[in-house]
Amino acid sequence: MTPLYPGLRVRNPNRPDWGEGQVQSVVGSRVTVNFEHAGKLLVNIAVVTLEPVETERGAIW
Repeated sequence: MTPLYPGLRVRNPNRPDWGEGQVQSVVGSRVTVNFEHAGKLLVNIAVVTLEPVETERGAIW
């Protein structure tokens, strides 16, 4: 699993309707993410796996 850190672009594969999000903070297994279509949400990564978003060049932001 890719380590999560503020600024990283991610998506929740279980909720594609939320769009891409940007990690705001990481405290243990609780990650605050600001999603395009769902706003700022607290995600428990012990339950949900967030996927990093790749840029057009294939690199992770």
